[in-house]
Amino acid sequence: MELRFDAPSERQKDFLLGRHRFVAFGGARGGGKSWAVRTKAKLLCLKFAGIKVCIIRKTYPELKANHIDALTAELKDAAKYRAADREFLFFNSSRLALRSCRADSELTKFQGTEYDVVFIDEATQFSEEAFRVISATVRGVNSFPKRVYLTCNPGGVGHSWVKRLFIDRRYKRGERAEDYSFIKSLVSDNPALAARDPLYRERLEALPEKLRRAWLDGDWDIFEGQFFEEFRDVPEHYADRRFTHVIDPFEVPSDWTLWRSYDFGYGKPFDVSWWAIVYEG
Repeated sequence: MELRFDAPSERQKDFLLGRHRFVAFGGARGGGKSWAVRTKAKLLCLKFAGIKVCIIRKTYPELKANHIDALTAELKDAAKYRAADREFLFFNSSRLALRSCRADSELTKFQGTEYDVVFIDEATQFSEEAFRVISATVRGVNSFPKRVYLTCNPGGVGHSWVKRLFIDRRYKRGERAEDYSFIKSLVSDNPALAARDPLYRERLEALPEKLRRAWLDGDWDIFEGQFFEEFRDVPEHYADRRFTHVIDPFEVPSDWTLWRSYDFGYGKPFDVSWWAIVYEG
């Protein structure tokens, strides 16, 4: 039995060698994310006999199109795909499960499940709650690696939490900065795609500005569908001065004019806001 692996790009290599608890990869379309996920999953299953690995996507059709069909061809006799269980069983007893989760209401099916390594493919399609629940399945009393790998593009329901953890690196209590790493990969970092589809970059360049900045440049400041599209929410003490709408807390001078407004809302919680007029008006 002989398995052949294509040579990774430099960014894909960085992903394959990632050793943090949470490793995110991508940031734009065409960066070679699906290949990197399948390759890392295969290498883990081949190296650690008996390891349990899982690849998760939003829907089963996406799993099949992006991973199951390709893995079936790539693994050959190294693993048998069991369609009923949606998993590959390797010759060394390693298991690679393929799971979907269309909505948070389906998270209950992950209760009691244990994996050693999980891949959340297109993580920005998942809520932060889904990320937490799925990450909690990574456990077990053995010597196998315990990691969560994520692929992601700007946009989607999970844009904010992915951006907070991996791009802005703003952490809450209980989160450790040393557990998280992000590897940015653009279409320009994927020579294999350029050789196979030389016009792909041109199609990205032809997109409307916001989509182009998100999908070609990997710009996380673009959030399609956001109500206040220009809003930037990182305090001023961060090095990146593009963020202008939130500042660090400070003591309001007693001689400033203060105002208060109240909005009853419509089908949503009410709002009370305080305002101050500075000396300059």
